[in-house]
Amino acid sequence: MNKKIIIITLVIGLLVIGSSYIGTVSAADQDLAEKYAPILYFVNGEKCYPVNVSYAFQTCELYEIGNPTPRLTSPINASQLTKDTLDTYYLDNTQGTVQVDDNGIENDYQSKMATLGYKVYAHVDTTSNIIQYWFFYAFNGGDLNHHESDWEMIQVVLSGEQPTQVMFSQHYAGQTATWSQVEKEGNHVKVYVARGSHANYIKPYSGKIGLASDTVGDNGKVLRPTDYTIEVLADQPWLAFAGRWGWAGANQSAAAEAAILGEAGPNGPMFREDGTMWQPLSWAGSLQPANDTVFILEWFVYNFVMLFFLVTLLSLLLLGFFIYRRHKKHGLGPRKLSLFYIDGVNAKSIGNILCIVAIIVAIIGLFLPWYTVTANVSIPSYQETGTFNAVSIDGINGIQIRLPDRSGPVPLGTFALPFYLILGIGLVFLVLSTIGISQSKKLGKKYILRGIRLLVPFILIFIFVLALGSVIPQFAPVNIKGNTDVFSAMNAVSAAPFNGQYTVQLSGVDGGGSVHLQWGFGIGVYLLMFAGILLIMAGLIEISAHAKFFEEKETFPILKEKQKKQEEVNEAKKEK
Repeated sequence: MNKKIIIITLVIGLLVIGSSYIGTVSAADQDLAEKYAPILYFVNGEKCYPVNVSYAFQTCELYEIGNPTPRLTSPINASQLTKDTLDTYYLDNTQGTVQVDDNGIENDYQSKMATLGYKVYAHVDTTSNIIQYWFFYAFNGGDLNHHESDWEMIQVVLSGEQPTQVMFSQHYAGQTATWSQVEKEGNHVKVYVARGSHANYIKPYSGKIGLASDTVGDNGKVLRPTDYTIEVLADQPWLAFAGRWGWAGANQSAAAEAAILGEAGPNGPMFREDGTMWQPLSWAGSLQPANDTVFILEWFVYNFVMLFFLVTLLSLLLLGFFIYRRHKKHGLGPRKLSLFYIDGVNAKSIGNILCIVAIIVAIIGLFLPWYTVTANVSIPSYQETGTFNAVSIDGINGIQIRLPDRSGPVPLGTFALPFYLILGIGLVFLVLSTIGISQSKKLGKKYILRGIRLLVPFILIFIFVLALGSVIPQFAPVNIKGNTDVFSAMNAVSAAPFNGQYTVQLSGVDGGGSVHLQWGFGIGVYLLMFAGILLIMAGLIEISAHAKFFEEKETFPILKEKQKKQEEVNEAKKEK
């Protein structure tokens, strides 16, 4: 009897100790996750925030690609997903679609946001000494990709219980930074979340240079660790779900197109990027290191409009000073703006007419496409086709490059500088600088200089396109470096920069399919070039005219002085 009591006591004791040990490990992971929990900064206008995955289970139905009948209808029990380990399954939110003008899912989430609260998931990898923080969003409404649900992540790397690095997910790749490079409050890293796309950035002024033209800032909602709950990922049943957390296509052909167009929902944490993101060290090897020099350039681009306004204001003041001096010394003439001296069929009038026409043409060209490489996805067995711009250059959005890939449009680079401001203000200064110009020769030189500047965009774009084929392979994300189709397509563009076509055949798609590229200079840059040529012609005509628009004020005193001297000379001769 005593032996039984002793054995029972030992078993109970071991169970208590074991459960206590497990609880301690779990508590340690929870404490570690909370210790380095990030501070999330959002942009004003953001519609979705990190939420519990239960939102998806309450609003989604489970489908298998090719089967129009749902396997599971809402509400879905998370444990039911443990056996759905095929990547052909997907959760389709019943509250809306991926169409750009459909805000159903975002509106539904916002109506429930107050009761849903905010949730961040933590994956504590003690083997790698890395903590991952996963964020689930109800919808991805970014400019590049438009799909149901979104999974993003950052990870903090520890060494000797001290943080050394932070890594940020950004679309199909990411960025790594040292602990000293990131902004933080104590142990809590500041993460700047792009509006719509939810890509994570290191600085509040990032996003305009690099992978995609994201809007980042700190003027919206701020979620501190005290504002959200943290759940450590361990044995949650939904982790084993290998399908997509959003609409992925009714059949194989539709699914292939949705993936290429960036309309397919993402895979969950364990399956993102073919599972590499769940392996912290594997994912870390594909990230681009942060560069302090690039931070400076990002700050400049982010604040370009403000800086440009200040420089323009100073330039206007300086120009005003010179015009004032011209007015006091020579006068400004009866028409003030010398490009308005149009009086009959003569060289100076024709030159000014050409200048006015050139300015109008140039202004129109500022707002039209300068260069585009269009990718048209065509799958015969799927009735609809989709199109996106693989490369786009214009005066408003700057330069954007995205590569067509089977996992979606992969952003490669962005330089979001509003070129239309630079050229547009230049035209304004051209007009203002003609105030008080009395000679056509001097006016003609101004026309020629401005005309040459309008030719620069065409020349720079031509050089840029020529270099595409050699530059892209060097900066392509790791996940598409082996995609020879993409690089062959870019080489084709570089080989015929003015215009051309190239077709990439899709493999593994029912009924076959293709991505057809078509490229060429846009009407906008041709208009700028035409305007530049007109201005140069106008300048040459004005120089050859040797005309005088009006008599300067100084001329009259000089003539009177000469007349007086001549009269004195004449009087002296008479006296003799």
